[in-house]
Amino acid sequence: MPKYSEEFKEKIVQKMMPPNSQSVAQISRDTGVCGPTLYTWKNKYQREGRAVPADPSNPENWSGQDKLAVVIETAALNEQELSEYCRKKGLYAEQVERWKEMAVNGYDAPERLTKAERRELQQLKKKSRKTEKELIRKEKALAEAAALLILEKKAQAIWGDGGEG
Repeated sequence: MPKYSEEFKEKIVQKMMPPNSQSVAQISRDTGVCGPTLYTWKNKYQREGRAVPADPSNPENWSGQDKLAVVIETAALNEQELSEYCRKKGLYAEQVERWKEMAVNGYDAPERLTKAERRELQQLKKKSRKTEKELIRKEKALAEAAALLILEKKAQAIWGDGGEG
């Protein structure tokens, strides 16, 4: 079994990624490296956090792991470097930015709250519901009082001042 250099492996794996997106079968025919070995290299690069998408034709269908790998790889890049990276990978800077926002928002999900924060949130929700019920009760009482005042004015208009007698 021949020993391949890391540089050679990396070049081969790059051929599997956008914009090249060559098939494993094609690379195997061109290089003489068997398909299972190519898949092993590809999986190794994925585990190391390098983005090697399963579906290079549509980055939006990549796994969350692949998208996160792209976000991590591009975190320290300036605008120009990011553009160059995106060209090489067949991506758009907007996609990378959206994936970054999704990663951050996912971390801020309510499941991530501490026990004390969840308890406090439940208490606030309970207080909010109680305040809402009280507001509805007061609105009904106010509407009833307004209706009584209107009826009283109509009664006075029809029968006059009720104080005579």
